Amino acid sequence: MTLTSSTSSMQAHRLLAAALLCLPLLAHADCKDRLNDWAKTLQPGRTVDADFAACKVWPANPAQTLAVLPMAQPGGTDDDKVYDVEVVVADSQSGKILAHRFEKAAITSDAIMLRGIALDTAPWRLTPQTVAFGVRLSFEGSSRVNPFSQTSLSLYVIDGTTLRKVVDNLATQKSGGEWDGNCAGSFDDTSRAVSVGPEGKNGYAKLVVSEKTTTTTNKPTRNDCASKERTAKGANVTLEYDGSRYVVPKALTGA
Repeated sequence: MTLTSSTSSMQAHRLLAAALLCLPLLAHADCKDRLNDWAKTLQPGRTVDADFAACKVWPANPAQTLAVLPMAQPGGTDDDKVYDVEVVVADSQSGKILAHRFEKAAITSDAIMLRGIALDTAPWRLTPQTVAFGVRLSFEGSSRVNPFSQTSLSLYVIDGTTLRKVVDNLATQKSGGEWDGNCAGSFDDTSRAVSVGPEGKNGYAKLVVSEKTTTTTNKPTRNDCASKERTAKGANVTLEYDGSRYVVPKALTGA
């Protein structure tokens, strides 16, 4: 079969498109291999906790890769650790560090245990020229009869060769309660959604936080455990940029 120039051109374009789509995937696969190199550059002699470290190509700018490097401080145990953290923006191809932020004693994992670190690359466009990225920390309590879990969000923007934290420890999910270990008890589960609103102070967009809480009450019956749920929506909260950060009210701050 003879291919026409038009058909050959179409196939070439398809192959090129497929190759371009693969580039971010390849960079994502490789970024885990660079975690220790980044740590050696920024914090010589320190070891990254690979179980919690995270990295990801930034969809807002695929030429850049984001990473979070948690490093346990000396003297900790499996049940009680304090982590220093490096948040990094690097060149996706070369791995060169473009900007970073060191946060000392940023995470404590004890009775409330660290369960995960994830990068949030939703399009957090705060100004026409400024896009933030997020880091989410997930925790879980160790008590069976007083269960607890929480996820918090922090947002960062690039400021030269450093990173500026513009949102600090906003609790986006929080659940807890108390029960007798068998049936009777009450639990609250609060989830918060954060959206980018219209332009506010200092040219930065407002952040609008909406909230929903589900309360579950369990009571033993003759042959079963009866459960009732009630859901309530909280009033929206608007966060304004004060020139350096968004002030998070104490009621919305993670534990």
